[in-house]
Amino acid sequence: MLAINILKWPGMNQAFLFSLVLTIILTGLIFVYGKRRPIGTPVSWGEAMIGSVYAFFVMFIAYGVLPHQWLVHVQNELGWRSDKPFLGPGSIFKSKAKGGSFPFDINYLQIGDILVTGIYGVLLGVQIYTWVWWQKRGTKKSTEVEQSTYGRPLVKKA
Repeated sequence: MLAINILKWPGMNQAFLFSLVLTIILTGLIFVYGKRRPIGTPVSWGEAMIGSVYAFFVMFIAYGVLPHQWLVHVQNELGWRSDKPFLGPGSIFKSKAKGGSFPFDINYLQIGDILVTGIYGVLLGVQIYTWVWWQKRGTKKSTEVEQSTYGRPLVKKA
């Protein structure tokens, strides 16, 4: 019988996976708390301090630890270095200087940096979505149709 430890496979960084799971769980807890908290309830000083520390901690993990662990993973476990050229499938990213058709050289370290920029972009999108969701929670969309001065519904004809 062959025992396989999944966390020892190449490409598995425990610190990166832990910080990713922690970010997802902590962000999910914001939605759970937001659904339970009554809308319009005044916030006490203590609740504001706890909320600010929590928000700072989530952003620290999301914008500090998670991208750092990705870069460590790329450089150490995957071995993506600046001296390792990225040629792509069928050498479509081979530069003109080396006989290809791509206009510039690109290496694996730059690919890792581009991917970490994508991580930042996704996290920023999730953060903006979370803010908007928190501000709009509890509001309901109006299904009423605007009425004229005579009390009849105003419906635009196509």
